[in-house]
Amino acid sequence: MIESEQQVREMRIVFMGTPDFAVGVLKILVEEGKNIVGVITAPDKPAGRGRKLRPSSVKEYAESQGLTILQPKNLKNEDFLHELKVLNANLQIIVAFRMLPKAVWAMPEYGTFNLHASLLPQYRGAAPINWAIINGEKKTGVTTFFIDEKIDTGEIITSSEIVITKDETVGSLRDKLMVIGSDLVIKTVSLIEKDDISTKVQPMRSDLKEAPKLTSENTKIDWSLDGAKVDSFIRGLSPYPVAWSLLINDGEELKAKIYNASYKKEDHDLPLGQIFTTKKELMVAIKNGYLYIKEIQLPGKRKMETSSLLNGYSFDKDAKLL
Repeated sequence: MIESEQQVREMRIVFMGTPDFAVGVLKILVEEGKNIVGVITAPDKPAGRGRKLRPSSVKEYAESQGLTILQPKNLKNEDFLHELKVLNANLQIIVAFRMLPKAVWAMPEYGTFNLHASLLPQYRGAAPINWAIINGEKKTGVTTFFIDEKIDTGEIITSSEIVITKDETVGSLRDKLMVIGSDLVIKTVSLIEKDDISTKVQPMRSDLKEAPKLTSENTKIDWSLDGAKVDSFIRGLSPYPVAWSLLINDGEELKAKIYNASYKKEDHDLPLGQIFTTKKELMVAIKNGYLYIKEIQLPGKRKMETSSLLNGYSFDKDAKLL
């Protein structure tokens, strides 16, 4: 007797996301022929010197594919909720969006799942890719989970792991996670289509690390840390939002952004943060060694390699980073 084929649910998907990271996932869904009945993204925002309204990366891609787009300012607004309901989606996929009210995430028949760029339950929060590198993790990954009332705490559907390389930056890791994340979203949709979901409740443990929003306060370099930790801190914030430090030079106090550096372990008795230079190198005395700054940006100047900066900018003998 021939077994009947497994029945596949017909999906009507609403996709919610805003930045480039989300575009990669939406693109795969479109290329795989998934039925995207609507895209929800952030309202256009003023940008650049002219402060002209600029659409999100997700909106730009959605427009190029002729997809229906909604850009609500308030996710609880009755008009938006009505427009969302009219789309008649039975599944919602969230990638790098904002926190949803229950009226939104509970709407579709097959639920709302989120792609999170960490191996949950570790690194819940707004900046998981950054904090994994900052904290010197050896691996990370992506996880899909069904959304509930709290942030990143819903039942896990599936996950995929990746190694963090020695010289990884948040930029390079983000690109890798976007690729494996896109594959994981397709896998998750397939499981839901086949009604083959087996979720796992996230454990509540005392050793969980958080991934809070990055601010001016928590992106400032602490020069009292071990050199390897400062190196990880800089890589975990490059190319965005960028680690920074106060530069004291020739009586001026400037905010210096450091994009790229390398750490060399070496004994010395110099004050932490003390700067010294050669014709092409900019070095900072740090705990257990020296930090060689390779790319830096000073106020009013573009980001540049240290060798280029030193062609027209000089540091006095007492210059230091605080």
